[in-house]
Amino acid sequence: MNISVYLSIVLNIMKESVTILPRARKVLQQMGENIHLARRRRKISVQQVADRAGISRATLWQIEKGAPSVAIGNYFMVLLVLGLEKDFLKLAEDDKLGRKLQDAGLVTKKRAPKRGTKQTGEDAE
Repeated sequence: MNISVYLSIVLNIMKESVTILPRARKVLQQMGENIHLARRRRKISVQQVADRAGISRATLWQIEKGAPSVAIGNYFMVLLVLGLEKDFLKLAEDDKLGRKLQDAGLVTKKRAPKRGTKQTGEDAE
């Protein structure tokens, strides 16, 4: 396989779009807008953020639009450049539903004693 065929295949794979639900798309777009506003408030140019994050200006533009196809590591690097990396830790921080499900599953039935073993005072609870 020559290099041009290989590059063509790779570029076609990269062009595939990510299917995402409308609700999730809105969340990503809001996050992109928040990143855009944070950059503007700091008066840092697109080129400066892109250079410091190690990404292209086009990738930063996609991040600021909330593109789902951009790697999460690139989002993190932009937050790091803006001094907002700790915001990344807030993802799934307060998982109320998960905690309720976990608590509901904590109720366990008491097991019957094993067959053929004699119970002592401690086991006979």
